[in-house]
Amino acid sequence: MAIVTVNDLSMEFGERKLFDNMCFEIQDGDRIGLIGVNGCGKTTLFKLLMGEYSPSGGNIVINKNTSIGYMEQHVCRHLERSAYEEVMTVFSDLTDMESELDLLNAKISACTDGLDELVERQAFLNDEFTRRGGLTCRARARSALLGLGFDDEKMRLPISSLSGGQRAKLQLTKLLLCGANFLLLDEPTNHLDTQAVEWLEDYLINSKCAYLVISHDRYFLDKTTNKTFELENRKMTSYKGNYTTYLPQKAEKRLAMQRVYDNTVKEINRLEGIVEQQKRWNREKNIKTAESKQKIIDRLTDSLEKPENAPAAMNFSLGIKNQSGEDVLMVDNISLGFDGTPLFDNVSMEIHRSERIFILGPNGCGKTSLLKTLLGKYQAQSGRIRYGAEVKVGYYDQIQTGMDSSKTVFDELSDTFPAMTNTEIRSTLARFLFKNDDVFKTLSTLSGGERAKVLLTELMLAGDNFLMLDEPTNHLDINSCEALQEALQSYEGTLLIVSHDRYLINSLADKIFYLTPHGIEVFEGNYEDFLKKFEPFKEPEKVREEKQPKQTEYKNKKERDAQRRKARARISKLEIEISEQEDLLSELNNRLNSPEISCDYEKTLALTESIDKAQHSLDRMYEEWEQLSEILEENETSK
Repeated sequence: MAIVTVNDLSMEFGERKLFDNMCFEIQDGDRIGLIGVNGCGKTTLFKLLMGEYSPSGGNIVINKNTSIGYMEQHVCRHLERSAYEEVMTVFSDLTDMESELDLLNAKISACTDGLDELVERQAFLNDEFTRRGGLTCRARARSALLGLGFDDEKMRLPISSLSGGQRAKLQLTKLLLCGANFLLLDEPTNHLDTQAVEWLEDYLINSKCAYLVISHDRYFLDKTTNKTFELENRKMTSYKGNYTTYLPQKAEKRLAMQRVYDNTVKEINRLEGIVEQQKRWNREKNIKTAESKQKIIDRLTDSLEKPENAPAAMNFSLGIKNQSGEDVLMVDNISLGFDGTPLFDNVSMEIHRSERIFILGPNGCGKTSLLKTLLGKYQAQSGRIRYGAEVKVGYYDQIQTGMDSSKTVFDELSDTFPAMTNTEIRSTLARFLFKNDDVFKTLSTLSGGERAKVLLTELMLAGDNFLMLDEPTNHLDINSCEALQEALQSYEGTLLIVSHDRYLINSLADKIFYLTPHGIEVFEGNYEDFLKKFEPFKEPEKVREEKQPKQTEYKNKKERDAQRRKARARISKLEIEISEQEDLLSELNNRLNSPEISCDYEKTLALTESIDKAQHSLDRMYEEWEQLSEILEENETSK
């Protein structure tokens, strides 16, 4: 069943056309990755699907049973709200209903005119509020926030004081609670640590929702999508499968289109030769043959469709001017901290020529600080750092702080590499898509992706044999990530990279350093190998349990059985108590609506307090029920 149908969609902004007669369908159960170069109109398409923009032509048909949930790339506009208040905006219809009920109660208490109508409206709203989950919405919001790592203190904090990752988690919480069956996700992994990204992947994989996701995280797309939409040259093309499956399909399709075009042009040329020859002979039979062949040429020419050029992409390689010695970097027990707070200590490592090493670790563990310590930008508090013979270090700064923002792109390269001629600079910048007047843009006006390309240009020209790269794919679109990956794969020097790009890690890494507060754990292989080997570190208790003698296992099993019995008994009792409490609440609300109570201020006030206490008790019961259900589920899993 189609949940969204798009017919002949066109969209223009002034003279710029983003889409032209675009058609596609999204079926129930589709999990689609939407890809395309920056600026091709992906986010605009989301705005069109949401009804925030009106198309220049065509139409979008949303199935009447489709409810859309939208997770924006730039989130949380009301920074003064608390985290809890932001999540509660999902239930704005319920809170509006609650406010109207409060107003009705006040009017009824004042015994204003039209009392029967007020009471009737109050009864309707009470029933609707209860039916749509108004009694539990606050408990559900709190429970979801707790599940994503927000304790009560963080829930009360204003959004302005939260990190980018925490704000993204707020959006995820709202998405969980909105009840939509079709999700639009715009760069959902931005600012999330690896643990949160994996949580989102699991949620989407297990979700029954259809979704359309914009992401430059290729590993994420591989795990969560079963179809790929590519927006290119103002048209949408659909491919079966995830990102990795899409790549050879696209290459094959482009090759097939080029072959058809080449063969058709070749046939037209052959027929034109025949026509020319027949005209030269100029006999009646020859003229008829020429006319017949010309009709074929016209038909072929009318149907001839030249494959459109692929969007421009970076085309560069990273070379080295001189080879380093076998030992590139030796680090012995270094430590670092700020303002008396230790960040890491006992960090030791050995890096040898041509190794490709990635540094992983949780957000805030000090990965960037470690690189800056190795570069001498920070002073290690203890330990020793030694570079090998002929080692030349190149550094890519994710914050992009090393450039003078007042300079133009051309001047940045000219000042850094004064021996280069103007022609050489222009030619080099063209490989990074800076053409014509683009080279005279000031760095302050460039996007994050464009500034990243300037840094990569300087790395290419420097020819260093040891590259330290801090999140090099952060600001790049997918095509640029692919170009960088190809350049790094052919690089003959040594790599030390901090990155969350699991696709890049999986493709390049031959070793992974996992940074902890007390040193580095070394893992041989790529990201998939790391996950397999890292699993025991995630579940040490499980490993220890497997090594315990059978007698202890029997004792643990008996304890788990007892916990299960207690949890089941308490859950059964709680369900009865919850039912009774809901009946009590319903009875109290009915009494509040009765004329003899509503006209008596003191009785109304006392009854309202009773309702609040009953609601508070019901919320606690729901929380306890959820906690016991989780315990029961964990124990069932470990049976």
